Formats: sequence, C-alpha cells, structure tokens
Amino acid sequence: MAKRILFVDDEPMVLSGLQRSLRPMRSEWEMVFAEGGEQALAAIDKQSFDIIVTDMRMPGMDGAQLLEEVKKRSPQTLRMVLSGQSDRETILRSVNPAHQFLSKPCEGEELRSRLLRAFALKDLLQNSGLRELVTKLDSLPSLPYVYLKLNEELRRPEPSLPKIDELIETDMAMTAKVLKLVNSAFFGLPCQVSRASHAVKLLGLDTLRALVLSAHVFEQFESRLLSTEDVQHISDHCLAVSSSARKIALFEHADQRTQDDAFTAGLLHDAGKLILASALGDQYGKVLQHREKADIGLYAAECELLGCSHAQVAAYLFGLWGLPGTIVEAVAWHHDPAESLSVKFSPLAAVHVASAYHDEKSSSRLRDRTPIDAAFMATIGCAEKEQLWRSKLDADGQ
Repeated sequence: MAKRILFVDDEPMVLSGLQRSLRPMRSEWEMVFAEGGEQALAAIDKQSFDIIVTDMRMPGMDGAQLLEEVKKRSPQTLRMVLSGQSDRETILRSVNPAHQFLSKPCEGEELRSRLLRAFALKDLLQNSGLRELVTKLDSLPSLPYVYLKLNEELRRPEPSLPKIDELIETDMAMTAKVLKLVNSAFFGLPCQVSRASHAVKLLGLDTLRALVLSAHVFEQFESRLLSTEDVQHISDHCLAVSSSARKIALFEHADQRTQDDAFTAGLLHDAGKLILASALGDQYGKVLQHREKADIGLYAAECELLGCSHAQVAAYLFGLWGLPGTIVEAVAWHHDPAESLSVKFSPLAAVHVASAYHDEKSSSRLRDRTPIDAAFMATIGCAEKEQLWRSKLDADGQ
C-alpha cells in the first residue's frame, strides 16, 4: 500500500516548493497538497493518510485546530507542524496535538529525513490497534504527588530551579514532554538535548509554568489496574535504573552525552507499562492475569497476548515526539538488545544491564524477569565487563 502524506499551507508558493523538493520521492510516496484546513479535512474524509504536515498560521482554521480535528477523524495519522511561527503561545497551543515540529524554511533533505524516520517507526510497533492508540496520545500520565509538588513550586513567588529540575527528573512523563518541546524546531538548537534539567534551563520558568499550569500537558495518572504500590514500584525501578545506567556509562568512560542519554533512557524505559495500564483497561488486565497464571515475567506476558511489549509502545511514542534516537533505541530494545543491530557500547547496553540488575532484586508482580543477553554483550565487546559493572554497583549501594 502506498505511503500517503498530506501537506497543508495557505500559500500556494510554499506548497509548490514542497512539491519540487520532494519530487524524487514520488515513486515511494503519494503526496496530496491542500490549501488550508477545510481542503485538508475534505481530503482526509476521502482517504487515509500516514502523515500530515501543516503550517501553523492559516486563515479560518489554524494548524493547531486542524491537528486537533485530525486526531479525532484519523487517529492513526502522524501529525507534524511546519511553521515559521515561534512565539510562546503558538508553541503551547501546538505542543499537544503535534507529534513533531519543523521550522520554515526547511531544507528538502531534512524534511525527507524526518518523514523517512516517521515511516520507519511504524515497523517498530506492528500491532495496528496499539499503534492507533499510541498515536492518539498527546500526554503521558504523571505521578500525582510529583505533579502536585511541581505545581506548588511553580506557584511560589520565587521558584527554586534546582527543586524543579529534581522534581521533573523523577517523573518520566514530565521528562519526556519537556524533551519533546525543547528538541522541537521552534527552539532551533544546534544539537539535541537529552537531560530534563538542561531542557528546563533552556525553556525558562515562564514557558515551563505555562506548560504545566495552563497547557494541560501533564495529566495525573489514573488506573484501576495498578495499585499505589505498583505505580511506586515502576517509578522507583526507573529511577534506580536511570542512576545505574549513568554509572555504567561512567565506568566505561563514555562521554557526557552518552551518560546523559543513558540516564534519561533509564528513567523512561518502563513508561510503556503506565501507558498500557491507563489506555488499555481490561485488555491489559488480562495480560496481568496471564502473567500470574503462567508464572512468567510481565514482558513475556505482553508479547504473548498483545504481540508487542511496553518497550515498543513507549519507544514508538517517543519516536513520534522526536526524542533523541539513542534514547528511543534504548527504550525500544532494553529487553532484546540484539534486535537493535548495535555493535558497540551505547546507552542501550547500559539500560539493558541496569534494568536486569534491578529487576533481579524486585519481588513486584510487574517485574520482567528478562536475563542479560550474553551474545549481545559479546558482540559489543563487553562480555567480561558485566560482572565488573555489577560489583561496582553493589559497592555503590545501588
């Protein structure tokens, strides 16, 4: 089936420019060009599209309004903004309905690269029903007590930046969302940001306050499937893995970027469990029941009943949001690192070992019981290092 992309802009010259720059892809992509929101919705009502790329400022219906409507009518469609707008109000209005942001003018090669990566993500999550469900998500569930503490701190006359950094870096949902925003083209940064504390400094308190208090980007976690203890376990496990993954990268004398990526990937690696528990309801309840009856790890139970895992679900969403590729890779394959085709030490290796290390210490019903992939460790030249890492983590009291 042809891959379909819908481009929307109220300026015909812009559409003509897009058409010219993407002409080499005509044999692979079916491209439709619409002059404004009404034409775009009419096109969507006639056929389905894999991706929509829209301008932000348009008469009648702007880009944010259009993408909100697309989310309702065609939830499986990936939503991108291509705009010259960069004021804070525009950013905040589009941060939820848009998966990714591109800035005008956008080089043809950069646009092609973004679109190719978006299509490649679909191969990561083969379950079409779950793919549609995840594509509809515009926020992740945050832990209630962290959400309340962050709100309280931001409402103070003089909020503490170190305290805000600390709170956000204990919550996977908040970390993912600030990284999505700061890595968008709206900020035009020369490199990707992979630590939430760095993102907070770049966003500034005013933008962060508006994001948290008025944009409804963070939602409190609610699920009747998971107890308070279950949710706390996921949070505690992810915090422990993030710390250990960063230490493993440090043991390997990795550069600062790799250490930061390992930390953030560790924090986010089990976000898919919260996504599935809050979004699937009874269907995920059956996964939990099957895990108990079969006496297997949660990861195996998910694969057997859903045809995919929490790791793939979270990585798909983070990939849609444009988070750094090394983080997406580590989240996606932390149970099956050999699937990544990685041939050297990376954040993936650090998270794979750190996750298994802490999982072995757990008695939670949500543990995964996934062993270390010895063949993978040999492939990346770290076969002899795992025990050394473990002994150092033990010595550090991890």
